[in-house]
Amino acid sequence: MKAKEIRELSAEEIRARIKEEEDQLNQLNFQHAIAELPNPMLLRQKRRLIARLKTILNEKEKAEAAA
Repeated sequence: MKAKEIRELSAEEIRARIKEEEDQLNQLNFQHAIAELPNPMLLRQKRRLIARLKTILNEKEKAEAAA
């Protein structure tokens, strides 16, 4: 998901997406601890997506507070 696509979402939708992605990341970390993942790059991609979501959410919240 690109930053442009994330910016089109509402703050609530972004929060829901963060929760989903964090759950998926936890599940992937658990699978990785037990056995080898077919694509270990998924861990990095999930972490970066969560960071991107949180950054844009923070931007939106600051813009709402300033308005």
